[in-house]
Amino acid sequence: MTKDVINDMKSHMEKSVESLRREYQKVRTGRANTGLLDEIRVDFYGNPSPLNQVATLAVPEPRTITIQPWETKMIPVIEKAILNANLGFTPSNDGKLIRISLPPLTEERRKEIVKSLKKTAEDAKIAIRNIRRDAIDGLKKLEKDKKISEDDLKRAEKEVQDVTNVYVAKVDEVLAHKEKEVMEV
Repeated sequence: MTKDVINDMKSHMEKSVESLRREYQKVRTGRANTGLLDEIRVDFYGNPSPLNQVATLAVPEPRTITIQPWETKMIPVIEKAILNANLGFTPSNDGKLIRISLPPLTEERRKEIVKSLKKTAEDAKIAIRNIRRDAIDGLKKLEKDKKISEDDLKRAEKEVQDVTNVYVAKVDEVLAHKEKEVMEV
């Protein structure tokens, strides 16, 4: 019974860490990353479609993203969608290909980004702690209902804390990696 609670808790914590990773993909670093364009929707024959479903995205150089639409008539639509997304860069095209040159980040902007990253990481840690609290509440309910003994409860609580520490460390690891990436000039 305690294993079910702990396994459920682990899966929720893993989802929190994955959510953090996805959130960090959207954050602009000094390098070009197609993840910056993931949220952009393009009007494709009346349907809003993700950019990567109407064009090929590539990063040929560290500060350049290229977008090659599958249909050249989509170029103005894609450019408009990128401009409307307010990502801080302007696309240019040569008739077949859209290029986005990312300007280098200033030191001040890098520090702001890191501050934001730390806040997002702290939110993930809070989510993990809330999951821990829910798991411990579930275990206490099992003990109250006499489905597990008090000793089992104590052992399970220790295991819950150990698992929580592992996932908090994972969040710190993800943060450190992204912070290093952002501060890299």
